[in-house]
Amino acid sequence: MKTYLLADGLPVSRIAYGCMHLSRAWDATPVTADERRQAQCLVETALSHGITLFDHADIYARGKSEQVFGDVLRASPGLRGRMVLQSKCGIRFAEDPAGTPGRYDFSHGHITASVEGSLSRLGVDHLDVLLLHRPDALVEPEEVARAFDDLQAAGKVRHFGVSNHTPWQIDLLRRHVRQPLVANQVELSLLHHHLIDDGVVANTTGHVHASAAGTLDHCRLHGVRVQAWSPLAGGRLATTSAFADPVIHATSLLLRRIAEDKGVAPEAIQIAWLLRHPAGIQPIIGTTDPVRLGACAAADDVVLTREEWYALFTAARGEQVP
Repeated sequence: MKTYLLADGLPVSRIAYGCMHLSRAWDATPVTADERRQAQCLVETALSHGITLFDHADIYARGKSEQVFGDVLRASPGLRGRMVLQSKCGIRFAEDPAGTPGRYDFSHGHITASVEGSLSRLGVDHLDVLLLHRPDALVEPEEVARAFDDLQAAGKVRHFGVSNHTPWQIDLLRRHVRQPLVANQVELSLLHHHLIDDGVVANTTGHVHASAAGTLDHCRLHGVRVQAWSPLAGGRLATTSAFADPVIHATSLLLRRIAEDKGVAPEAIQIAWLLRHPAGIQPIIGTTDPVRLGACAAADDVVLTREEWYALFTAARGEQVP
């Protein structure tokens, strides 16, 4: 598989695997033997297709997705050297501890404690990349900078980035942290195309721009890798039912027509649509079906023409570009 350079000396596959669903139960039940077997199969399948970046978060299944992935590494220690491990922190659940609300937390204490927890569950001595999961309204950038310095100095995290951040939130952090912010992980897909559409509809009548305007261009200007979560739009384009939303129906039919022409699955075309964008977008595939994972990985060999890309964009927008 072709690669991107995520940071100096850190090449990664341009398609990544998202580990959120390795455990499905977001509760205190133990990891099951079936989950371990499935995780082993998915990790090996991803590696066999050239996928090297594995994306985690401390909250996924309340830590159990990292735990089951760690069980895979403990059973096959040699796998660690073939992968780049990325995790995220900053989201805190309601009632943890009792009486507290759901919230975001970029305090020094929470960031460092979250990393310690991830390292313990994964059974590794360092994360290759740590992302701040969702913007904390109470962020104190100096405190984030101190946490990054301490984690890097201790050898526990090598590179840092963000997730779901606007250009201004990125710039605020960049003013204070010494380390480059190497990635911004955002929701992006053929159906959730707002960050791409943003540049197309600029200065047209009737469009109100959110504070995320310019995110892709900002990341390109500053060498921040754009990672796309939910790149398959939650499976909503898997249907060709005439009773589906008209936009979804039309887009699904076009996906299938292009996929048939190129001899791949429709999922590969959805991923190839993101890969075709010059921002160097890195889709994060979260399926737990090894066959579908392989179908998505085939996108690495698909090149869409400008006309095919815009035909899909137009179908997903439900109208022509301005």
